[in-house]
Amino acid sequence: MRAPEEADKADSVNEAGMGDDAIMQGNARDSGTVRSKLILMAVSTTFVALLAAALAMLVVDLRAFQCYWTDDLVTQADIMARVTAPALAFNDSDTARQNLAVLKVRPQILAAAIYNNAGGRFASYEAVPGQHFPARAENAGYRIEGGEVVVFRNIIENGELLGSVYVRSRYGLVERLLSYGAILGAVMLGALVIAGLVASRLQAAITRPLEAVTNVARQVMQRRDFTLRVPGNERGEIGVLVEAFNDMLAEIGRRSHALQESNVTLEHEMQVRQRAEGALLVADRRKDEFLATLAHELRNPLAPIRTGLDILRLRSGDAQATQRATDIMERQLRQMVRLVDDLLDVSRINTGKFTIKTGRVELKAVVNDALEVVRPYIELHGHELVIDLPDRPVFLHGDATRLAQILSNLLNNAAKYTNRGGRVSLKATVEERTLVLVVADTGIGIAPDMLNSVFDMFVQVDSTLERSNAGLGVGLSLARKLVELHGGAIEAHSAGLGHGSQFVVRLPIVVDPELPAKPTPAAFISAETYRILLADDNVDFVNSIGALLTAMGHSVVITHNGPDALAAAKRFCPDYAFLDIGLPKMSGYDLARAIRALPTGAMTVMIAVTGWGQEKDRQLAFEAGFDHHMVKPVRFEQIEEILGNRSIIKKLRT
Repeated sequence: MRAPEEADKADSVNEAGMGDDAIMQGNARDSGTVRSKLILMAVSTTFVALLAAALAMLVVDLRAFQCYWTDDLVTQADIMARVTAPALAFNDSDTARQNLAVLKVRPQILAAAIYNNAGGRFASYEAVPGQHFPARAENAGYRIEGGEVVVFRNIIENGELLGSVYVRSRYGLVERLLSYGAILGAVMLGALVIAGLVASRLQAAITRPLEAVTNVARQVMQRRDFTLRVPGNERGEIGVLVEAFNDMLAEIGRRSHALQESNVTLEHEMQVRQRAEGALLVADRRKDEFLATLAHELRNPLAPIRTGLDILRLRSGDAQATQRATDIMERQLRQMVRLVDDLLDVSRINTGKFTIKTGRVELKAVVNDALEVVRPYIELHGHELVIDLPDRPVFLHGDATRLAQILSNLLNNAAKYTNRGGRVSLKATVEERTLVLVVADTGIGIAPDMLNSVFDMFVQVDSTLERSNAGLGVGLSLARKLVELHGGAIEAHSAGLGHGSQFVVRLPIVVDPELPAKPTPAAFISAETYRILLADDNVDFVNSIGALLTAMGHSVVITHNGPDALAAAKRFCPDYAFLDIGLPKMSGYDLARAIRALPTGAMTVMIAVTGWGQEKDRQLAFEAGFDHHMVKPVRFEQIEEILGNRSIIKKLRT
């Protein structure tokens, strides 16, 4: 009974052994085939690479050798030209021969000669007697004749051609080629031998992975365990199973890569969305700031215009007062027109509807037009104005009005951000075919982080309440756009806050300036009925209000900045104080708190008179101690109403 079972087991063992033997034989055949292919591939690849590298190196070396040889010979000829120039100039052939004799230290040089300016040979040198010399000098240059290099170089002294230098040298190109080829051949032969040895030594390292691939494939087929992995990405002899595994791994890799790319794309989209949201928030904030500033800037001129109308109504028979009121209204109307024109110009430029009328323009005419606009504003602030223009006329091809607008904008900006009594300068120079205009000031300067954004729309360097001139933040942006329309460029420079600033305009023999602005001064004191303190940096407005109050018999003190107003309050002890919020050097809020802190401050009725009219502005005014908040333009009847309700305000305060 046991014999047949043992026979069956033996048969099965034999079959298994035969199967293993077949597999091993197949592996051996595969290994032998792959082994021969790998050795052949390694040796042939090495041979091709070495051959290509050898040819490339040979070509590069020969070219470098030729360049080096000719450059060296040309340099030697130039040296000979310099040292023999005096001998040739003084017709000293002995000295020239002695100079040429130095060439004996260069055994490659076969012959050399000096030729005079007539082309005749003046002196010569030959390493071996019997050398051939050209009958006459040839043009400067070099040529290769067989195995020799011939060089001719001119001898020039003080710009005068004295003669030529002739040098002839050996050119060992063939020797170089043979020696270099022999070296490359030896290197290639050694590299091929080494490649063959390395390839034969690496056979085991390559065949062992093939056996591992076969084992893994058999295990996968038997166990259906797809977690196993076969290293490498072989094809052909490795078999279909290896390709299947590689395809599977490749598919998994593709899906993983696609998932990673999807994550990266989502992250990028999130970053773009966040940046867009940030840009929208900034744009929205600037829009709100611009609208509030625009309302403030438009209300400021409206206030003196309203006051002027009150003067015309109450003092129509007073010719002097009527004229003064008319002048005030005209100036403020021009200020409003300038603001609106700036906005319209920027809008036209952004929509592509803005055009300039070009023509031949003289620089001084442009500067005069700009100064006519901006000089009153500079003088009002007590600035020193320095103009430095080229002596000769400079003509530009551009729009004279827009060029003057650029320059007046820059000068106006410099005066606006410079404290009273500062220095504003305009300097023009010509560099080649470019006009360079530099508008500099000794003002508040520009922070380093603002230099790149100072030309953006609605951006203002000084956004504090203490600034004396707010503006719309479009002047510099408009100036840059006008400069670019004239084919120029503008840039801002500053050493930092408190160190002034410079605006440099460059135009292609065409100039570039910037925009205007307009204020006026005044101040006086009277005494009657109520003591009234007026503090506002809008000179026309406070002067006109002060004139009306003085005419009504009140004692009026007018100031234009916070510290002066506080000093006047200490000295004057006013019953009423009409204070602007955006005062220079000290905001109206701080001024109100300081007046309240005075011994007599509790008795003063304080009214905020400002262009800032939002609800938060009213709340800030009341928190600072103001009794009333008035939004410009202010009618004189409103002031009369407040003066008539002094007792009511006192009761409300207590």
